[in-house]
Amino acid sequence: MSLDLQLAGKRVLVTGGTRGVGGAVVGLLSGFNARIAATARSRPDRPIDGVHYIATDLATAEGARQAVEAALRHLGGVDILINVVGGSSAPAGGFAALDDHEWATALDLNLMSAVRLDRALLPLMLAQGSGVILHVTSIQRTLPLPDATIAYAAAKAALSTYSKALSKEVTPKGVRVARVSPGWIETEAAVALVERVATHAGTDYEGGKQLIMRELGGIPLGRPARPGEVADLIAFLVSPRAASISGTEYTIDGGTVPTV
Repeated sequence: MSLDLQLAGKRVLVTGGTRGVGGAVVGLLSGFNARIAATARSRPDRPIDGVHYIATDLATAEGARQAVEAALRHLGGVDILINVVGGSSAPAGGFAALDDHEWATALDLNLMSAVRLDRALLPLMLAQGSGVILHVTSIQRTLPLPDATIAYAAAKAALSTYSKALSKEVTPKGVRVARVSPGWIETEAAVALVERVATHAGTDYEGGKQLIMRELGGIPLGRPARPGEVADLIAFLVSPRAASISGTEYTIDGGTVPTV
């Protein structure tokens, strides 16, 4: 069995493509000789040769429009769209701490950024009769954390439902839609969180990781996922090697979610 993912020359747009999972996806796909445009709010300090970076805020409709125009201008079209961008900056304090602004922020970043890009690029994919869209959701759609990320979890649940409906509409027309649902990933932001937790608890980095894992109810694997591990799964799913996969969601969480 060949390990060639047949991605050479594929035109790929990756959102959130400078750090964490998105950065890992960009690095991996560039190694497979894909042609890549990557979005982020700012250009990376260490850009990857051959990758076209687009500085824009996808939490806004204008930012999505700018991303699409820049990607099409550079790539001439898009064969694969990987929507990684997402996150939460909501304050702690449960439901009462989340006003309309916090809800709108979570929905714009975690749901509407993907919806807007899909809406702009899908007609082109349908016209060419082929394409792949991959949405990164979260295990919080089934295992929400109540303190600060209720809106984030709800937005990711909506993204998952939207993705399934979209797959049923466009897969018969040649465009695959898939989802990857990560658990806790040891990204740059996660490292900073662990360090804050460790300092507050008077422990070291490994002790901080254990505290967070207990908060999640435990990770049977014993550690968070690494960005590169999630990128490996995404690369396979968007490749022609996964040509019969559409409409499904793949969880990569080290066993965190305790139910079937």
